[in-house]
Amino acid sequence: MKKIIAALAATTALAAPAMAEEISEFRIGILGGENAQDRLNNNECLRVYTEEALGVPAKLFAPADYNGVIQGLLGGTIDVAWLGASGYAKTYLSDPEAVEPVLVKVNTDGGYGYYSVGFARKDSGITSLEDMKGKTFGFGDPNSTSGYLIPSIEIPAATGATMDSGDYFGEVKFTGGHEQTIVAVNNGDVDGGVTWADGLGEWEDGYQSGALRRAVDAGLVDMNDMVEIWKSKPIPEGPVVVRKALPEDVKAKVTELWDTLSEKDQDCFYGVAAGEAKSFDPITHDAYEVIIEARKLKSN
Repeated sequence: MKKIIAALAATTALAAPAMAEEISEFRIGILGGENAQDRLNNNECLRVYTEEALGVPAKLFAPADYNGVIQGLLGGTIDVAWLGASGYAKTYLSDPEAVEPVLVKVNTDGGYGYYSVGFARKDSGITSLEDMKGKTFGFGDPNSTSGYLIPSIEIPAATGATMDSGDYFGEVKFTGGHEQTIVAVNNGDVDGGVTWADGLGEWEDGYQSGALRRAVDAGLVDMNDMVEIWKSKPIPEGPVVVRKALPEDVKAKVTELWDTLSEKDQDCFYGVAAGEAKSFDPITHDAYEVIIEARKLKSN
C-alpha cells in the first residue's frame, strides 16, 4: 500500500506548480486534550515536513476543544486532522462529503485498538466503579470517543444507572480534555476520571501511547500515584482525515507524508502519535461504522 501511495505521489509530481496555484496554504488541525502550546510543539515537525512536501505555507491550528477541529473540517478552514472515532462519526454524520479517512495509527503490536481507561489516585482508596458511587467522575470532551462516548455507553451498562449527576455518581463533570482530566484527578478536583491509552506496556509509563503517556512525558503525573479502576472494551483508533475537496495530488502527498513519518523521523512520529507506536497505515470508512451507529444512538 505504501508503494501505491508513493507511486501516486510520483505520478503527480509534475503537477506541483498547478497544485501551488490551487492551494495557497495548508492547514493542520490538532485535537484538544492537552495544552495548546504542547500540541503545537509536538506537531511543529509535521508542519515543516508538510510545507516542504507541498511547497506552500503550512499552519497548525489547536482549537480549545474537539468541536473546533470538527467545525474547521466541515467549514473548509482545516485540511487534515487526526480525529478520534467519535469525532469522525460526528463529522461524517454532519456532512458525509466533508472528509475521507486515509490512515490510522497502528500500535507496536500491529493492532489499531485502544481503551478508555478509568483511573483514580491510589491514596483515595478507590479501586473500582463501585467505589465511585456517590463521588465525582471527570470526563473530557463531549466529542471524545474514550473521554465520553464509550464510557457513557459501557459504564451505565455496568452500573445499571444513568450518567446523570446524582444518579450513580454524585457529580459528572466535563473537564475539557484528556490532560485536564488527568490533572483534575491528580489534584483531587475530581475523584476519578477517564482518558485514553493503548493498554500496551507498563502502567507506570502511562502505557506506550495515549494521554497518560503524554502526561508522564510532560511531568504532569507520576503513574505510581494512580490506579486503574475501569477499562472499556477495545475501541478502534480514530482516523487521519483529509478534506475531500482538496486536489488529489495534495491528498496523495499529505497521505504519503503521514504514512512514512515513522520511517522518516522517529522523534517527530513519537510526538505526533502521542507516544510509542508502529506507524500510520491505510484505513477506510468501513472501520468506523460501529462508532457511527453508537453516535447516532446517543443523539436520539
